Amino acid sequence: MSSSSEYATFWEHLDELRMRIIRVLVVVVAFAVVAFLLKDLVFSIVLAPKSGDFVSYRLLGVPPFSIHLINTGLTEQFMVHMRTSIYIGVLVASPYIIYELFRFVSPGLYSHERRYALWLVGSAYVMFILGTLLDYYLIFPLTVRFLGTYQVSADVTNMLTLQSYIDTLISMSFLMGVLFELPVVCWLMGRMGIINGQLMSTYRRHAIVAILVLAAIVTPTTDVFTLFVVALPIWMLYEMSILIVKASKL
Repeated sequence: MSSSSEYATFWEHLDELRMRIIRVLVVVVAFAVVAFLLKDLVFSIVLAPKSGDFVSYRLLGVPPFSIHLINTGLTEQFMVHMRTSIYIGVLVASPYIIYELFRFVSPGLYSHERRYALWLVGSAYVMFILGTLLDYYLIFPLTVRFLGTYQVSADVTNMLTLQSYIDTLISMSFLMGVLFELPVVCWLMGRMGIINGQLMSTYRRHAIVAILVLAAIVTPTTDVFTLFVVALPIWMLYEMSILIVKASKL
């Protein structure tokens, strides 16, 4: 009897998970369709960093420049449009995705675990969005400006494809969003007793070297300024993580 009850409960949970996944997919597709239909608005935002009058360039005093994108494939523009719409759909629907996942796992948690889980997923979402915004307004524009105008000779003209531009924007935005999860991950590891503030302080120099290497990987540019712009916020996140881990032990 007990075995039959457990078996039924397992399939009930599986059915609930399936329904939540279906609802998430419906919401993501709905937002993706909206983004697809708002093509002019979406791509005016997505393509803004390639223009010399982008807000970040004006604030940084970057000299005027011009970058022209080309299309080289018959289906490339349509596929880029589709992929961009899907990414925006996932990004906009992410609060609902988190909500559904939390509702699925929360019945199995104690009340204090629910509070920790709610704080954890909320903080993770906020940090991911901050990382994405930092990439869009600062890191990606500097990367585009440097690589898009870089020439080994005046006889060689840059011809950047739309696909390479979008792929770089999406990959860098996602990567920066993940990197901004550092304080959340460190807090979790601190609560689990894997790391502590003293350990992180002791290995600060090693962490700085690792951050510089990571910044060099994130930004495919060779100028020191862009490397510093990327490494600085990651280092600040590391220092913030030390304080958060120490506070979690109080």
